[in-house]
Amino acid sequence: MSNFLRYLNDDTGATAIEYALIAAAMGLALVAAMPLLATAITGKFSSLATHITSGT
Repeated sequence: MSNFLRYLNDDTGATAIEYALIAAAMGLALVAAMPLLATAITGKFSSLATHITSGT
């Protein structure tokens, strides 16, 4: 019984789990933001290419 109670009070892996959850949340945020960023960046490069070819 004492081994079970010691197991319940053991929190040595908590930091690793917290970092893994933070990394997963950041990954999900990046996946959600990429389509918006891709559209904005594509628009900027298209505008830049138009200005370069037109000479203005």
